Amino acid sequence: MYYWYDFTGYGLIIIGTIITIAAQLYVNSQLSKYKKVENKKNLSGLEVARKILDANGLEDIYVTETTGIFSDHYDSNRKVVRLSKDVFHGTSIASVAVAAHECGHAIQDKEGYIFIKLRGFIFPMVNIASNFGYIVIMIGLLFSINNLAWLGIGLLLFILLFQLITLPVEFNASARAKELLKTQSVLDDTELEGSGKMLRAAAFTYVASLATTLLEILRMVMIVSNHDD
Repeated sequence: MYYWYDFTGYGLIIIGTIITIAAQLYVNSQLSKYKKVENKKNLSGLEVARKILDANGLEDIYVTETTGIFSDHYDSNRKVVRLSKDVFHGTSIASVAVAAHECGHAIQDKEGYIFIKLRGFIFPMVNIASNFGYIVIMIGLLFSINNLAWLGIGLLLFILLFQLITLPVEFNASARAKELLKTQSVLDDTELEGSGKMLRAAAFTYVASLATTLLEILRMVMIVSNHDD
């Protein structure tokens, strides 16, 4: 029985690792491809973000440059769209697609999109789960307090729930981005096809993260169940 648990546990780790690597390779390949293709209007990520925000009555939202790679995000607390250097200054299809995606989040916030509200509501609990979930499990196993270990797994479920709620948020933002790039006449049909491929690749990373978290929770369930026996 112990050997079976060990084999299955290692198998789940390997599967999770493969999913993560495959997702990263996929998004990197699409990003690298469309970073090399300049949009025909030579618009930067900053210009596109400003154009989209202003057209949607969000003139009060700032667009700023931030450090790091893949650090682009919308800060709902400070009402700021933050774009990485390459996206902020870049004029590639990838740059404007990412900028439009983050503006999609700003529009979600303005419209009170239900899933972005839910995500914000459970975020404090996710922070607790991220910081203490595994610690609670390990303490429970170490001192043979199985109920405590199961509580730790319960905390990890908040992370899974957060990632599950994140999926419609990200897919919706990507769908909005493609539509915004079209309605604001930023990209033509051929360019839109490329931006769509890149946005789908980026969204796939969230699916991969969800799958990896689910596999990790299953592994923890197996460990605690084995400890119960």
